[in-house]
Amino acid sequence: MLTRRTLFLLMGGTALAAGGVAASRVGVQPEPPAPPSADAGGHLLWRNWSGIQHSYPTSRAAPADEGELADLVRKSPGPIRAVGAGHSFMPLVPTPGTLVTLDRIAGLDGHDAAALIAHVRAGTRLADLGPALSAVGQEMPNLPDINKQSLAGALSTATHGTGVNLMALHGNVQAFRLVTADGQVLDCDATQNADLFAAARVGLGAFGILTRVTLKNSPAHRVERRVWLQPVEQTLAEWPTLQAAHRNVEFYYLPFTGMTAVITHDETDAPATPRPPTQDNDAVMSLKALRDWLGWSPAIRRRVAKHVLSGLEPERVVAESWQLLSNERPIRFNEMEFHLPREAQVQALKDVIEAIETRRHDVFFPIEARVIAPDDAWLSPFHDRPSGSIAVHAYYKDDYQFLFDVVEPILRRHGGRPHWGKLNTLKTADFIALYPRFRDAMDMRRQIDPEGRFLNDYLRGVFTNA
Repeated sequence: MLTRRTLFLLMGGTALAAGGVAASRVGVQPEPPAPPSADAGGHLLWRNWSGIQHSYPTSRAAPADEGELADLVRKSPGPIRAVGAGHSFMPLVPTPGTLVTLDRIAGLDGHDAAALIAHVRAGTRLADLGPALSAVGQEMPNLPDINKQSLAGALSTATHGTGVNLMALHGNVQAFRLVTADGQVLDCDATQNADLFAAARVGLGAFGILTRVTLKNSPAHRVERRVWLQPVEQTLAEWPTLQAAHRNVEFYYLPFTGMTAVITHDETDAPATPRPPTQDNDAVMSLKALRDWLGWSPAIRRRVAKHVLSGLEPERVVAESWQLLSNERPIRFNEMEFHLPREAQVQALKDVIEAIETRRHDVFFPIEARVIAPDDAWLSPFHDRPSGSIAVHAYYKDDYQFLFDVVEPILRRHGGRPHWGKLNTLKTADFIALYPRFRDAMDMRRQIDPEGRFLNDYLRGVFTNA
């Protein structure tokens, strides 16, 4: 572990070696000021997890069941927006109208043990769904990195995990129920309301509000997680082999270190091992300390990091998959993630690393690379193509404009489609060019919600005609 004590000792040595020039802190920012807690009309503030999106809804609601939700949708002022954990960085949720949480429409609603099917209420948080499915011998085939999202929110934004043969979460949805703008409750699957099923499986909350989801799951398994550090050049060269060799594989590039942390998960019959406290959050803050104190000299920063990281031992742990694939992430950040044709991922990542390390010495958050299998949902970023994702993060106190200025042009140049919940500047014409069925989705949205009761200002910019 790169502790602050180790860092300070090493930093002092490098300063003396440089002729006694003391290190100076760079990049340190105060926490951005919060918006007022209420607007002039007395409406209370809603703010997303990272703090960059907010609004003052006129009405807030937490319906207890589907019938109450349907009645609310019929009568409440628009735009009507549903909110889960608020982990989207794009302005999907903000509304001056009605904000709806599904927290009371949560929990397992039945299962079929033989078919490995589970019916889940849409407000269920992923952290709660894992143990609930495990209790009936099932697990979701894949999970995202963070476990706080609601199921509806994760599906609606095409949230994903990693694995060359594993689809994003919505790829395993067999059916769902949707409350539409006129208060109808529709059952949708591949044969019943099939076009709506194709359009709203990744629906951004623009087609209606999900209430119940039918998932096709896998038998519950233990998995072995391994984590090790190695040079980025080695990881990029081995990336195709790693993808083929492991059920789940991803890696993080640690900026200004030349090193990656490779993480694999594979099914195992081995007994569970004691789970040590996670060191991920301490590691991120140690990288921040390295940036703060040595950001003035990328060369010394890299030298110190390599010296410390080279001594870290690999990690091995065995537990149920839901316990390891999704994690607690209390350190707030803002994020941009694009999904590229898989064959473009490595070169795009090289370009991103070079651009950041040439132009932005304040970046310290690890850059994440994952792989995702294709699916057929109309608004899925993985529609009809195997994908490799690149996610670049900025600490919530830091300026994140570099994501738009430096990172996004590279990812767009390589054919990337943005994660729906993460920062991007794309508009309707861009989505039409990137998604073969985007116009079909636009037509379906107009048909199901002709008055646009589920469209806030941002979504009008997504779904209006180019």
